[in-house]
Amino acid sequence: MATLRQQIATNVLTATKFRDLLKTVGQYRPAEELELIRRAYDFSLEHHTGQTRASGEPYLVHPLEVALVLAEMKLDATAIAAGLLHDAVEDTEATKKEIEAQFGPSIAHIVDGVTKIAKIDLASREERQAENVRKMVLAMVDDIRVVLIKLADRLHNMRTLEHLPAERQQHIAQETLDIFAPLAHRLGMGKVRGELEDLAFQYVDSIGYKQIKEQVDARRKQGDAFLEKTVEFIQEKLKENAVEARVDHRIKRLYSIHQKLQRQRISVDQVYDLLAIRIITKSVNDCYTALGAIHGIWRPVPGRIKDFIAMPRPNLYQSLHTTVMAEGGMQFEVQIRTEEMHRMAEEGIAAHWKYKDGLPIKAKDEQRLAWLRQVVEWQRDVSDPNEFLSTLKIDLYPEEVYTFTPKGKVVILPRDATCIDFAYTIHTEVGNTCVGAKVNGRIVPLRYKLRNGDIVEIITQTGHQPSRDWLSFVKSSRARNKIKHWLQLHQRERAMEIGRKLLEKEARKYKAGLKDVKAAAYQSVASDYGIGGGEADLLAAIGYGKFSARSVLNKLVPGVVDGTEPESEEEEKPGTIGGMIRRVFGDDSGSLKVQGHDELLVYRARCCNPIRGEDIVGYVTRGKGVAVHAKSCPNVTNLMYEPDRRITVTWARPSAAVSGPAKATYPVKLTVICDDRAGMLKQVTAIISDDNTNIRHMDVRTGDSRASIDITIDIEDVKHLERIVSGIRKIPGIIDVQRLKKL
Repeated sequence: MATLRQQIATNVLTATKFRDLLKTVGQYRPAEELELIRRAYDFSLEHHTGQTRASGEPYLVHPLEVALVLAEMKLDATAIAAGLLHDAVEDTEATKKEIEAQFGPSIAHIVDGVTKIAKIDLASREERQAENVRKMVLAMVDDIRVVLIKLADRLHNMRTLEHLPAERQQHIAQETLDIFAPLAHRLGMGKVRGELEDLAFQYVDSIGYKQIKEQVDARRKQGDAFLEKTVEFIQEKLKENAVEARVDHRIKRLYSIHQKLQRQRISVDQVYDLLAIRIITKSVNDCYTALGAIHGIWRPVPGRIKDFIAMPRPNLYQSLHTTVMAEGGMQFEVQIRTEEMHRMAEEGIAAHWKYKDGLPIKAKDEQRLAWLRQVVEWQRDVSDPNEFLSTLKIDLYPEEVYTFTPKGKVVILPRDATCIDFAYTIHTEVGNTCVGAKVNGRIVPLRYKLRNGDIVEIITQTGHQPSRDWLSFVKSSRARNKIKHWLQLHQRERAMEIGRKLLEKEARKYKAGLKDVKAAAYQSVASDYGIGGGEADLLAAIGYGKFSARSVLNKLVPGVVDGTEPESEEEEKPGTIGGMIRRVFGDDSGSLKVQGHDELLVYRARCCNPIRGEDIVGYVTRGKGVAVHAKSCPNVTNLMYEPDRRITVTWARPSAAVSGPAKATYPVKLTVICDDRAGMLKQVTAIISDDNTNIRHMDVRTGDSRASIDITIDIEDVKHLERIVSGIRKIPGIIDVQRLKKL
């Protein structure tokens, strides 16, 4: 009886949601298109019956909610039907062929593109994620509805994330901030992006979310009262200027506030656009008239006027922005746009993506998808999935600068882009042969950061080659990948040459002949070392320093090396190269292990100083051993353009890292930004000492009612660090706690 009642309740719930879906779609689609949606619902109901979600509700609720999100975007019946079916292949016995037979190839193609399970066996979860994102981006070029459904799917999953375990919550929320929210932004879907960011924020940094929410809520009542009064005043002034418009207001989203606090190290009181008013007009001319009226009432804040109507962002966002100073020093932002611009800002590409009429793609939609085709272009040069993922994150940049060629062509680049980025945007060969640049008629360094309105002229020289140093300051994914591709090609040739010379030198020392060694022998030895590609890859690995020439020679010509090391080549004695390297860089061989290579010198890179528990990656440095970086280290992206020099490194078991009775510790430097008040330093140090943590060094600076505390402490592992940081953040008056990777 209980089961029957439960089944009836389930049917009522899903039937109610389906009626809501039909009602929403019926408001903008003809009745005949609803039949396709009904058939998709029946199919999904049949195959998902009996399945439940982590929340305990029927699984069918999820595809229904996804379809509702798509309906709110006013997408076509094909997209909504695919939304209802998007999990059928993954989570039920249904097949792609079955869907194609019942609903046609278009829906089957979309469902296949949205399916979350990767069909290839990859080594790690990170690589599977990267490969899934790569597939999604490629599918988007064929049919943008794939990513719109994917975003709707992620949005509903984020709305119900509280039902999952904490570890899964963290992983999904971080992935949302890294990939899906920026993707929504790049497609101009401001409404979806905003909700995804705020939902993810509370799981990624629950303490920071709570602190900002409390501070905003404390100001909300006063802010809303001010905005409502200001809206009425603006409406009167617009009528006086014969501008027909609607005016609304909002308080800045929590994650946007968090980003600004992190970037500028300020308090909520100093966020100038915390309060914002939006004016929606009938025409572009009215936008500029309204801007003049606003500036006639209040004084604009210098440097805060932005005209995105004349110069749209790459995602086609258009609006006028200005920040003004009201009575009593109250600042607020005003955004002015037309109804069409507003729809584009909220819905992005979904606002104009219409399939039912069979019309060709509009020019603006084609422009919006142009960046996807650029992604496809450079991804062909990126064989490593993790590198693809890191460069995609760079390409989803939120802010841009607008520059010009001497002939007046607009070149849009990411914030802080340099002359090298500009050169590669013009043409790959222009970038490769770039030797200098003129900005506004004046010669500047290649690392010069371009600003809005700069006129850039690139100076080239035939035969000039890219420099590895460029990777340390370029910002665009195109420039980064073109430089990496060139370096990888030429560095590999150099490594092969060095490897061949080292092997020949070792062969002469032991009077072994290499002329008679067959290609099959090289292939066999390469396979023993886990290398594919035969002689060329084996020689490159020797040149990079991954394997010693002597050990390779002993495998190529068995018995030629007796296994003893000449005394002149021992590296452990004082004064030898190995001994000097250990003194300069340190030796972390006790706590770090290179899989399959116990003899290699291993040390933690100084640029990021990874600690136990962090995800790490090894990089073979010529003559210095293996440098171990945290995967989050900015330098990793620059170094990993040579995959042959990457090597798997793991943390040794704690017992191997223990020296005497104490556990191994790592110095970690924290910067604490807080209110300058009595007792603050005592509270911070109490948190640290109560955890039996040693303080190595401390420095305090004060000014403008703020204090900055630099403190270096001994940390055992990531969990130890998280415990300390979490404890400090709970102290009243703490604005931010940041780990400085470089000591």
